[in-house]
Amino acid sequence: MENRPFSDTSYRQFLREEKLMGSRCKGCGARYVPPRPVCPSCFRSDMEWVEMSGRGRLAAFTCIAIAPPFMMAQGYGRNRPYCSGVVELEEGGKVDARIEGVDPTRPETIKVGMPLKVKFLHRQGGDPPETYLGFEPL
Repeated sequence: MENRPFSDTSYRQFLREEKLMGSRCKGCGARYVPPRPVCPSCFRSDMEWVEMSGRGRLAAFTCIAIAPPFMMAQGYGRNRPYCSGVVELEEGGKVDARIEGVDPTRPETIKVGMPLKVKFLHRQGGDPPETYLGFEPL
């Protein structure tokens, strides 16, 4: 599909384009997000880019009140926690991402297994601006 190298730079460029891209092993069919140049399942390096649908289910999550500095700059912290989770994608593979559209002050309302869709999060200040992967409830 794409002729870009399997690198963090290429992955971040796809995110800026609001594309969720992963790699698929041509040998065993395993998919990975973020992409990997070598398949951890069968150790082949015959990988190809594949665009993911951006739909999945919440596999695990945590609500974080002690934020790293860049999140504190966005207003997160003890009085405003945020949610981070693992999303199992429809096509296979799991990815870590911020979970938006949920109430991290009430984690009992967040349900493992809930359906999610991709949401690209943009942060100004860089050149180019950074785009992060997030998900929100369907």
